[in-house]
Amino acid sequence: MKSLFLAQSAPTVYRVFAPDTIGALEKEFGLCTDHVYTKEEILENPEIGADVDYLFSTWSCPLLSAEQIHTCFPRLKAMFYAAGSVQGIARQYLANGAKIFSAWAANGVPVAETTVAQIVLANKGFFMAARYCSRSLDMRGKAVSYVTGTRGNYGARVGIIGVGMIGTMVCERLKQYKLEVVAYDPFCSPEKAEKLGIRLVSLEELFSTCDVISNHLANNAQTKGMLTYDHFSRMKPYAVFLNTGRGAQLVEEDLVRALREKPGACAVLDVTDPEPPVADSPFYGMDNVILTPHLAGSQSDEVHRMAEYMLEEARRLEAGEPLRYSVTEEMLKTMA
Repeated sequence: MKSLFLAQSAPTVYRVFAPDTIGALEKEFGLCTDHVYTKEEILENPEIGADVDYLFSTWSCPLLSAEQIHTCFPRLKAMFYAAGSVQGIARQYLANGAKIFSAWAANGVPVAETTVAQIVLANKGFFMAARYCSRSLDMRGKAVSYVTGTRGNYGARVGIIGVGMIGTMVCERLKQYKLEVVAYDPFCSPEKAEKLGIRLVSLEELFSTCDVISNHLANNAQTKGMLTYDHFSRMKPYAVFLNTGRGAQLVEEDLVRALREKPGACAVLDVTDPEPPVADSPFYGMDNVILTPHLAGSQSDEVHRMAEYMLEEARRLEAGEPLRYSVTEEMLKTMA
């Protein structure tokens, strides 16, 4: 058995794959640990991959055509991608009969953790109150007044847009709070909703009735520009819109318009389109918009979880056990 690292950035690979994970891959899967192969190296020397069974990669994974994969890795069984979306690379591997695995679930854990923390803080009026309090002593009264207009976390209604992998994690974690959770997702079955303890509603009802709204839509052509003024204008006077999904799913000028009309409402945006916002974006001058630098996903040592998930999946594949993170053609139609 032989395995290789395939990526355009060796430092990225060695940041994601911790030494103990690399050691296990070397011992159990014959991983060549002292080199990360680039697309150019593989194409110039296709014999390198002639006897490779498994590829391991992460961010900076090169794009290879189905024909190039067939030529350079004729006996490949699987690609293990220790990061999130595989939309750009999956179909080429699947076309060659190789399995492809993604650590999207591992990358989703810190997103879900961040989202739940933001929901709890949003229900306390934290974001706007912190902004007011930090300006001057005179503004403290405005902060106190703002907080008294919020619900707190007892009985507040939270709306989740998209009950995919991350949305599901968020719903599961919210069970420990005394919250009413509703969700919009046309692909979510009533059985799944019941299991999560949520109620499925329309987007219109969700925006009209929720104290906090969190976006977790899959990032694809169908969801681009899906959230518009018709939705944002329905937000309650002190509602908070959270986005740790993707910026392209909302029409940003519509959000700006709605927030200017409702200065007590607030948006906390970890993602925008483009990212970061352009220099003259109205977001920068708005009191009720809080921008963060795409921090919800795996950061620092959190990235090691992604490599660990792929190591465990490789072990399950080799042992013939049920797989957890394989990606199929059907899944690619709806996943991020």
